[in-house]
Amino acid sequence: MPRRRDAVVRRGMRHVGRAIAEQPGMFALAFLASSLYGGMTVASAYVLGEVTDRVVLPALRDGVASAGALTLASVAILGVAVLKILGILGRRLFAGIMSYRLQADYRRRVTGQYLRLPLSWHQRHPTGQLLSNANSDVEAAWFFVAPLPFACGAVVMIGITVAALVATDPWLALVGLVVFPLVFVVNAVYSQAMSPRMRRAQQLRAEVSEIAHESFDAALVVKTLGREDVETRRFADRADELRDSLVAVGRVRGLFDPLMEALPNLGTLAVLLIGATRVSDGATDAGDLVSIAYLFTLLALPIRAIGWVLADLPRALAGFDRVTPVLDATGETPHGTAVAAAGTGGAGVGLRGVDYGFDGAARPTLSGITFDVAAGSTVAVVGPTGSGKSTLAGLLVRLVDPGSGEVLLDGVDLRRLREGEVSAQAAFVPQGTFLFDDTVRGNVTLGADLSDDEVEAALRIAAVDDVVHRLPEGLDTRVGERGATLSGGQRQRIALARAVVRRPRLLVLDDATSAVDPAVEARILDALRDADRPSTVVVVAYRQATIALADEVVWLEGGRVLARGSHEQLLAEVPGYAALVRAYAQTEVAA
Repeated sequence: MPRRRDAVVRRGMRHVGRAIAEQPGMFALAFLASSLYGGMTVASAYVLGEVTDRVVLPALRDGVASAGALTLASVAILGVAVLKILGILGRRLFAGIMSYRLQADYRRRVTGQYLRLPLSWHQRHPTGQLLSNANSDVEAAWFFVAPLPFACGAVVMIGITVAALVATDPWLALVGLVVFPLVFVVNAVYSQAMSPRMRRAQQLRAEVSEIAHESFDAALVVKTLGREDVETRRFADRADELRDSLVAVGRVRGLFDPLMEALPNLGTLAVLLIGATRVSDGATDAGDLVSIAYLFTLLALPIRAIGWVLADLPRALAGFDRVTPVLDATGETPHGTAVAAAGTGGAGVGLRGVDYGFDGAARPTLSGITFDVAAGSTVAVVGPTGSGKSTLAGLLVRLVDPGSGEVLLDGVDLRRLREGEVSAQAAFVPQGTFLFDDTVRGNVTLGADLSDDEVEAALRIAAVDDVVHRLPEGLDTRVGERGATLSGGQRQRIALARAVVRRPRLLVLDDATSAVDPAVEARILDALRDADRPSTVVVVAYRQATIALADEVVWLEGGRVLARGSHEQLLAEVPGYAALVRAYAQTEVAA
């Protein structure tokens, strides 16, 4: 147990040092302001002592007080008070800046990691947990910083006080030297008791966030399948666990806070008892006793400040322990320095011996994939469920990298291209369309500097311009969260316009028109082919009408390319292909 307690204290002190090292300037200013406050607090006690000896007692003895003495006493008290106020303002201002800078900096680091880490890493971590890491965990990791300069200034204040006490009366100083160590012993015990409880509470916060995010994200499933009660119970159970965990934290704090409050008061009481005896014996003056007793009264808040820092360290460590794995995660997408070939038409695409497997999968999802897509052509990738079509689409726009082999854009391996080059040359539209709670224009441009004419042209290609014109405010109509005010097909077409407006040289559609009428889908593909700067189009497709519009069809089965050719060729030569396409055609007819 002592070893574990020491480990918590050591880690806590290292974390304090980390905060100071990352914001040395703000900490120095806050510490100086806090030290000013501490010094003036000590000075105020001695000013009161001097006023007692030089003004109050003579006035009581003589029955009269001089105007000069009263003026001097007022100026001294007011001067010390003004300096204390400046110390308080500076301490709070600079400590707040330091705390919020650390939180902002670490939120940027965490979200920067999210952007750098590959899609495979995100697939292994729940969205709710990632939200918790970037928000409540970062906040918890640096929550202790706000009282930190005050606590450090309090240490200076305590040092000044002890020296002054020893110089004034060694016996009364002995009382202080007993009280102060007790404060730190109590805090060390508290930190050890609180650390596992805070770690558990922080974990439960993340789990509650995960469940809430899942329930909101799956609102349609929950509602249509009548799972409201189940989801409510699931959330309530975890929320109850969080409540119980926080109650356990509160119990420990409830025992700790009164004890920390009582220790300085007990010290003051002991000083008064011992000091009164010494005053009556003539060993010390009444003014010295008043100074020392008042000083002990003032020390209650700085001692509490030390307690606040030590009390928050277990929570800070719990939060930082949850943030650190994100910051230490490896596997970010590396980039080269190559630039894609300049061109206004479609890009040539090639795959050379591409293998890809998900972590923990018994067999690779793709194996030995090799084929070319001619610049400006349209290729349909067709295959049964689980054949690796979506994985192949992700490889073409570098959402993931192959385990072996190369994915080429105009003859250049995507991994050799500089950062941002792939997204500048290629666009991807998944089947699962996401629209922001923004206007139609905002969802198409995503903040890019694009004119309304360019947006309108993209909407025409996506065959959704007539829909947008019928909306109440046209391009300025808000589409609701995830495009809730639009149909599935309309959402898909706006997402397609979002990709087309950037005039990509490679456009990858992962069954991105599954909710669109076949006639409209044909219009879209024709418009893509007839555009003034036609893209190379790779479309994951099932519909016979879509496949028939492609220049070439790639048949994918079991993670391998088993056949290539025109739709008519594969229909006649590949039984699996013919069976799949006809099955989908019969389903559409029946529907």
